[in-house]
Amino acid sequence: MKRVVRVLGMLAACTVIPATIWIALPVPTQTLARPMMTALTIEDRHGTPLRSTRSSDGSQELWVSYDHIDADLINAFVAVEDRRFWDHHGVDVRAIVRAMRDNIGSHAVTSGASTITMQLARILQQTPRRWDGKLVQAMWALRLDAHLSKQQVLEQYLNRVHLGQAAVGVGAASALYFGSSAQQLSVGQAATLAGLAHAPSRDNPRASPRLATARREYALRRMVQLGYATREDVARSHAEAVRSLTGQALFRAPHFTTHVLASVQGDSARAATVQTSLDLGLQEAAEAEVRHTVEMLHSRGVEHAAVVVLDNESGEVLAWVGSPDFWEEKDGQTDMVTSPRQPGSALKPFLYGLALDRGFTAATVLPDVPKVYATAAGTYAPRNYDRRFRGPVRVREALASSYNVPAVELASRVGAGTVLHTLHLAGFESLNRGAEHYGLGIALGNGDVTLIELANAYRALAMNGEWRPWTWRVAPSRPARLREGRRVISPVSSAILLDILSDGSARIPGFGLNTPFEFPFPVAVKTGTSRHFTDNWAVATTRGFTVAAWAGNFSGRPMQGVSGVAGAGPLLHRVVMETAKRVAPGAFVTPSEAGAIPVAVCRLSGLRATGTCAQLTEWFVPGSEPAQSDDWERRGAQSLPEVYAEWSARQAAAGANVPRVLSRSVTDSSARFMITSPRDGDRYAMPLEDESAYATIALRASGARAQHLKWFVDGKPIAGGRWSLAEGAHVFRAVSPGGDSVEARVTVMPR
Repeated sequence: MKRVVRVLGMLAACTVIPATIWIALPVPTQTLARPMMTALTIEDRHGTPLRSTRSSDGSQELWVSYDHIDADLINAFVAVEDRRFWDHHGVDVRAIVRAMRDNIGSHAVTSGASTITMQLARILQQTPRRWDGKLVQAMWALRLDAHLSKQQVLEQYLNRVHLGQAAVGVGAASALYFGSSAQQLSVGQAATLAGLAHAPSRDNPRASPRLATARREYALRRMVQLGYATREDVARSHAEAVRSLTGQALFRAPHFTTHVLASVQGDSARAATVQTSLDLGLQEAAEAEVRHTVEMLHSRGVEHAAVVVLDNESGEVLAWVGSPDFWEEKDGQTDMVTSPRQPGSALKPFLYGLALDRGFTAATVLPDVPKVYATAAGTYAPRNYDRRFRGPVRVREALASSYNVPAVELASRVGAGTVLHTLHLAGFESLNRGAEHYGLGIALGNGDVTLIELANAYRALAMNGEWRPWTWRVAPSRPARLREGRRVISPVSSAILLDILSDGSARIPGFGLNTPFEFPFPVAVKTGTSRHFTDNWAVATTRGFTVAAWAGNFSGRPMQGVSGVAGAGPLLHRVVMETAKRVAPGAFVTPSEAGAIPVAVCRLSGLRATGTCAQLTEWFVPGSEPAQSDDWERRGAQSLPEVYAEWSARQAAAGANVPRVLSRSVTDSSARFMITSPRDGDRYAMPLEDESAYATIALRASGARAQHLKWFVDGKPIAGGRWSLAEGAHVFRAVSPGGDSVEARVTVMPR
């Protein structure tokens, strides 16, 4: 037994003696050095302040000496955080015993024993909130208490404690919440700040006035119990608002500036002033429109809305409204500009853009008929929004009127994996699952995306099909940003898409005559509504700017039959008109300017017009214009179903095997003999592994000599009219029976 006692004594000595020596060592000077907290001011593009972390007197350093901290504030923190602070030596043994008893009795961690000195140690050493971290905190607390006075400990703690809304220290918090200094606070205000230390992000007055009030009441009770406050002080506190409504620190565009602060945090070289791209005048107008939208639709179950505006040329954010009320207790700080939700039909233009680059045209007829698809998840039978089927519909009408059934059919032909790849090119990083997860439903927006992603993707359509990153800064060098772009769809297909999305007549069958999408300048518009009316979206792009709007409920509770036209649509219209006052809408690159060819076609069949059919002029990518004249009218209305079934099957067989074009050169289509597929200068991307069977190119030519041709690729003859893709540069040659030949050079990019 004596031997055991000696061993234990030796172990204790080996532990206690080094610990005692370490505690006796002076605290390193750099550990207690005042942090240089550079005051940060966020400005809009015109230099108007939006948000500032400056103290009330505008100083660059927010440190407040102990002598300048209100006595009530000191007493409040002692009462709430460490009532025996003045008596212990950094570690409160009684509090540790009590915490152990409470935690063991409840079989959970329900009580802590951290003193103010231990909390200071945690802040200084960034220790983890685990038992080993508590041990390190205790050791440092003993060391701090051995070398600092109680007043010095409090000064260090009260200037370093986090008190919510990025406020560090009582000086910054006093200015933020009360427009005051830490030397001039009422008892109620002191109790409010002391109550924040427990859960600053949740209980602060700006995030939740209700929770902040409850914490203030708790702090006041503790102050009364310890004799730091009287009943009269408590009564006066009850008459005070939990936060001041005047003289508070500047805080405009709250969701946007919160994003900016998160972006610059950790940048030690950051400037005292950060100029952003936001236009405060447009921002405030957009905020008012978001609030108005929620007020108008509240009776139909709409509680929230959001909007974002981008400058197309630079990608700069001009307005960013994440919710109707940033200070709403429950969901106000949720930012729908960056929160992923299902966009519904708003993704369809990128499917159709892919199809146009694969050989489909705006006149291609798609089936809007009942059809069941076999998928890995079971059978899938898509339906239109209005539960109606319209038979044969041209691509222009199918997209402009947002029919679901033709979109799913189109996705089945080009492949869900290829659609997803195109969406990734368009910047939808939130779609982070595989193609098998989304399936054909990707055509109808069954994957979650963000409002900022949607806006920037539509901006790519206005920028000739090229995606570029957006920015919250004033773009310093536009040529440098141009190098960051990537092609989503070809310029000519992009121009045709914009022409369709701005075609009010093509929109009538799906949306009727009266919509909020009529503007006095060219605007391409699309809406989207997720399943069960949970979310609805509307996005509009002009040559100069893009606006994306969302309406719904953060909780996911369905709205009462509110579609994109009725919900986000009116909000979109008003914000577009407000933006047009500040940014010139401009005119799109027309299909003709992009190289498209106008051809008269019949409205029903999409084939070349005859003298008997109702016709319209449609735009075509060179080489994709229909060669066949319309025969549907000639064969009679009673045989139309059979004619359509035959033609649809022929289109499916021809259209499913055209690979995706990355970029397309535009050449003179008036040449008598030329290769139209592939075009000279085209670049192709190898498809995904599961679509390798479709990696073929149809070999086509136009002109009087384009009959009974012989085809050669890299000098080798090709039969069957199709060529399977192979990586690298290739030369295609078409030879007519008369010996005339033409060539086209293309490149196939690796996966």
